[in-house]
Amino acid sequence: MRKTFHRHLCLALVLIAVCTPTISPQTPATAPDQLSSSPPVRRALDYIKATEPEAINEQIKICEIPAPSFKEQQRAAYFKQRFTALGLKNVRIDREGNAIGERPGTGSGPTLVLAAHLDTVFPEGTNVKVKREGALLTAPGIGDDCRGLTVILSVARALNEARMNTQGTIIFVANVGEEGLGDLRGVRHLFKEELKGKITHFISVDGTGLGITNGAVGSNRYRITFSGPGGHSYGAFGLPNPIHALGRAIEKISRFQVPKKPKTTFNVGRIEGGTSVNSIAHTAWMEVDMRSESAAELAKIDAEFKRAVQSALDEENAFWSHEKKLTVEVKLVGERPTGEQAPDAPIVQAALAANAALSIKSELGASSTDSNIPISLGIPAITISGGGRGRGAHSLEESFETTDSHLGTQRALLTVLGIVGLK
Repeated sequence: MRKTFHRHLCLALVLIAVCTPTISPQTPATAPDQLSSSPPVRRALDYIKATEPEAINEQIKICEIPAPSFKEQQRAAYFKQRFTALGLKNVRIDREGNAIGERPGTGSGPTLVLAAHLDTVFPEGTNVKVKREGALLTAPGIGDDCRGLTVILSVARALNEARMNTQGTIIFVANVGEEGLGDLRGVRHLFKEELKGKITHFISVDGTGLGITNGAVGSNRYRITFSGPGGHSYGAFGLPNPIHALGRAIEKISRFQVPKKPKTTFNVGRIEGGTSVNSIAHTAWMEVDMRSESAAELAKIDAEFKRAVQSALDEENAFWSHEKKLTVEVKLVGERPTGEQAPDAPIVQAALAANAALSIKSELGASSTDSNIPISLGIPAITISGGGRGRGAHSLEESFETTDSHLGTQRALLTVLGIVGLK
């Protein structure tokens, strides 16, 4: 069994090294035989498997630090501490709140960001205490993205333990703002300001399982607010009603017809309005999310959505024929670009080669992740899952099963080495 594993490992590392020279002008020069026969690589993989129980304990510790979107400071501070303890260089928390630590290479290779997101979808005050029953961990955020955060720390530990020097530089990032209305603000900041012009490759570790995401699902998110004079439900009866207009709009949205391929979706996620049961509301609002793998389909449903909102406003005003009219504000609150990292791109092939080394079978897929930003900028990027088995993401009963979870970290390490190369 062990001979088979090492045979697959050697094959995969050869594939990785063959792919590497085409990645960027500053490419690792590690020869195939050097990588395939590297004792440090085997030592690092063995270390990851042996220390997975410690990694799981850290995953629990991370999960129990609350980190709602826009309130990730406490968890970011923990990562600054951990990055420092792991000997990373230039450790800092940037202006947007990202925790960053650098592992310099020899200077002759690319600069890879290995990232996982700090934030969760759960509001402040959510109970994040982890329940543990054998191999099953249950808590909000335990997989998304406490697993990814654990993996990036474990990769750094394994590199240190195996005393590996790389040609390329690895920048470890625990970033803010991946979820919800965070709108990828942490990674946007990396590319626009903090690391502008420095990043040649990007990998995010997000969620559970062993998938590879090379497609960027785009999204447009809006807050729609209907406003009017409001008044007493009996005495002012006859005024147009913002909540009624909201209902008209939701009914229209619910009847949208969208293609299954490219997958295109819509959702009214939140609604609010009014002050009491016997008052005509002054305002009513909703938040709407629309997604697609196709920029054209996203633009199409976006236009249909705006027509539905305007039609709902016009219908409500016309129904009452009152001199006082409702108005509507259509505010874009989130915009994620679409795109795809080509399946034959070296960064994708590096992940597939790592899969082969570990006898992992997984298909390429599309999702909305931090990789949307670099993919849209033409920078090689993928998102990989962190291993284990997860269920109920974004729910209070989210769970993570630890069986063979070390494979996620091993795959991340091999993929990283396929890009930055060994010294």
